[in-house]
Amino acid sequence: MNGCLMMGAGGITIDEGAMIAANVQLISNNHDPLDLQVLTCKPVRIGRSAWVGAGATILPGVTVGDGAIVAAGAVVTKDVAPNTIVGGNPARLIKTINR
Repeated sequence: MNGCLMMGAGGITIDEGAMIAANVQLISNNHDPLDLQVLTCKPVRIGRSAWVGAGATILPGVTVGDGAIVAAGAVVTKDVAPNTIVGGNPARLIKTINR
């Protein structure tokens, strides 16, 4: 979608059926806080049929599980379990989806 930022030095995987809304940031790299010249990399994965809402930010090392939903504007700092909805900053569990 329009306005997405994908910083892929650490690797980004977007599985089949995943949906990424406008202005989402997928960030797989960061600077080491002790040495800003060092780039640290951790992969980001968006699972099958997951949905990342507009303006959400997914930080390095995070996996969004299959069928999960990330609410618009969320900042995801930890893995998201499959078939759950998370939102907020930092993102927290809102509900489990019964599929």
